[in-house]
Amino acid sequence: MEPLFVNRVASSALTSLNLEELLHPGERVVYDIKDNLFHGLMLREKDLREFVKTHDWSQYDGKNVAIICSADAIVPTWAYMLLASKLQGHAHRYVFGSLEALEQELFQEAIAAINAEDYRDAKVVVKGCGERPVPTYAYVAIMQKLLPVVSSVMYGEPCSTVPLYKKPKVSVA
Repeated sequence: MEPLFVNRVASSALTSLNLEELLHPGERVVYDIKDNLFHGLMLREKDLREFVKTHDWSQYDGKNVAIICSADAIVPTWAYMLLASKLQGHAHRYVFGSLEALEQELFQEAIAAINAEDYRDAKVVVKGCGERPVPTYAYVAIMQKLLPVVSSVMYGEPCSTVPLYKKPKVSVA
């Protein structure tokens, strides 16, 4: 006797790719250099160097850090470079910019680490929803990575997909 319901999704040749699972799990934090400004207006080199020397940088171990200045002040470029030199070896990743810029860097890092050959001639479904929002640029970046090697790309869930790309058939003359 044949089963009443056949799970065609489970038996299909689709490869599911969830971008959310690629991200580094480390905490995201903002380091705001405004806290190092004299009266919230200007940076004094001596004060910053003293802070950098005595600050406990281990609190950033394994974290992902966005370095910003939320004050309307002119901060010399070397100050951000000095902070970066202290985050090195502690933070997983650090960037100058917002948490969005940090997230973009983390996605770029994760997508760069994908071996496209693992998806050669595969029918890939890029998962569309999850617990954490995946920014649009990550979906565009994964397409750039996959299109040269995959057979097809779809968006959504294996049970309900939106077809996006199908490799053209090569005609033999």
